[in-house]
Amino acid sequence: MKQLTLAAIVLTKNEERDLLACLKSLEGLATEIYVVDSGSTDRTVAVAEEHGAQVILHPFATYATQFNWALDNVPSGAEWVLRIDADERIGDRLRDSLLAALREAAEDVTGLEVARRIRFLGRELRYGDTYPVWLLRVWRRGEGGCEDTWMDEHIVLRQGKVRRVQGDLIHDIPKDLTEWTEKHNWYASRECQDITSHEAAAALEGQAGTKRWLKQNVYLRFPLFYRALFYWFYRYFLKLGFLDGTPGLVYHFLQGFWYRFLVDAKLYEAGAGSRGSAGDRARSPERVASR
Repeated sequence: MKQLTLAAIVLTKNEERDLLACLKSLEGLATEIYVVDSGSTDRTVAVAEEHGAQVILHPFATYATQFNWALDNVPSGAEWVLRIDADERIGDRLRDSLLAALREAAEDVTGLEVARRIRFLGRELRYGDTYPVWLLRVWRRGEGGCEDTWMDEHIVLRQGKVRRVQGDLIHDIPKDLTEWTEKHNWYASRECQDITSHEAAAALEGQAGTKRWLKQNVYLRFPLFYRALFYWFYRYFLKLGFLDGTPGLVYHFLQGFWYRFLVDAKLYEAGAGSRGSAGDRARSPERVASR
């Protein structure tokens, strides 16, 4: 039987509450775990070390630069790399599917996509265009890197084929709403940097490519503020987000309307409303798979 070697990389800062469940979910899958910490002041580093992870300290600039630094500097000889956040967990079915896929992967398969499912206020969301979101999270070491954007970073594959595996990557959102909204206020500022940037945007494939094309060529061409309302209506009514109950009502409104409205408000405040369209951003020929 083919021996599997898989290095999991987790970027952290003050993730004491979430990290333990993430590390436990990697048991039986990852042969190496690296926690790249950017200055935690809680017990994040201690939790990581107590559960066998190797901790590396490095200052944070953006997620992309931090993750690419980790790829270049973790002392790993593993054949495969797994990208996972501290508030994500590998589901049991996904663990089994990944193990089987890694054993059976042909030489020309360089990446594996997994389906992310969001758990919010104790409920796993099924509607509102939230599931399945296919993300490339496992790839052969040396064949992938993170595209350099402020938000919505995707993995760039240099070559090879991508295969989908079954099972869920659970994105557990246990944070209280105060912390959640504060973090999304920070996200909104960073997304404005991407929208107003004239740097080359990578061309994506698959589901990620469709979503980015629609955002750049449809969503961002609608008027400021109104597009946030249209997007929420699409998710909550047309994509049946209301079937997710009260947690769905809260999530789809805050993430689908409030957050997008906040991005537009920041663009307006900065006087960038007239530059809100990203459809004319140059496209890189690099092949990119989903985040």
